[in-house]
Amino acid sequence: MTSTVTPTGPATGAPAPRFRSDAPVERGMRRVLRVDRPDRAAGAGAHRAFRVSVAVSAVRCVITYLAVPVLVPLVSLSGWVAAPVGIALCVVAVVNGIVSVRRFWAADHPRRWMYTGFMGVVFVILGIALVSELTRWGVM
Repeated sequence: MTSTVTPTGPATGAPAPRFRSDAPVERGMRRVLRVDRPDRAAGAGAHRAFRVSVAVSAVRCVITYLAVPVLVPLVSLSGWVAAPVGIALCVVAVVNGIVSVRRFWAADHPRRWMYTGFMGVVFVILGIALVSELTRWGVM
């Protein structure tokens, strides 16, 4: 008689959770994001990280495109205030975006590809904004 070995979760004896799909492109994306096993509890964290990254992006847009053009001429500190604040907010938004994408993938969320595509567009916009801020500061 032969026995079948089933992978088990950490110290529970229960079968290890599996991902929805084991397609090569899914495995590749999980490898890039360093997600090795599904974490069903990560779903709430994914939505929270998404809200934070969108909020940071909104604050960055308000500061960059509304507050800075109005307040900076009044204070006469255009490049020295606007660029560092914009750069810092871009970096915070990118970090939060990456965290939220990882959490969506760790949660094995059914809409993880749609969210990944959306965040890809956001990252492109943030990249353009970052280059603009670095140019304004005189680095590029």
